[in-house]
Amino acid sequence: MWLMSSVRILVVDDSDPFRRFIISTLQTIPELEVICGASDGFEAVQKAEELRPDLILLDIGLPGQNGIEAARQIRRVAPECKILFVSQESSEDIVQEALALGARGYVVKTNAGSDLLAAVEAVISNQQFVGGTLAPFTFSQPSA
Repeated sequence: MWLMSSVRILVVDDSDPFRRFIISTLQTIPELEVICGASDGFEAVQKAEELRPDLILLDIGLPGQNGIEAARQIRRVAPECKILFVSQESSEDIVQEALALGARGYVVKTNAGSDLLAAVEAVISNQQFVGGTLAPFTFSQPSA
């Protein structure tokens, strides 16, 4: 159930092949518009502030500034942007920290092929998404 209006997305990952995979997956849904890609946390914050995307897909293991710290800054400079983490990190503590920062979802990279579009749909519908092997755990989010 995709929204009729276009959803503007910023994709942040330091791996060019994985960033291309995410973008090509998103492009299968006409309503999803990838407006920019970034490869480090500093660039993510700058692009979030400059472009004000509806959704940011953010890796945690980024050079320069990691995704957790980038998310903290994005919350300050562009609080209306929704954040969906897509990371190889799968520890409960990392996921809890990511969601506590206000991220709406978390996808482990190894599950991106099966979980990515469902996660994007959930997050843009203001629902939490935690996929794959993390799904059985309960994660709390800050109250909005």
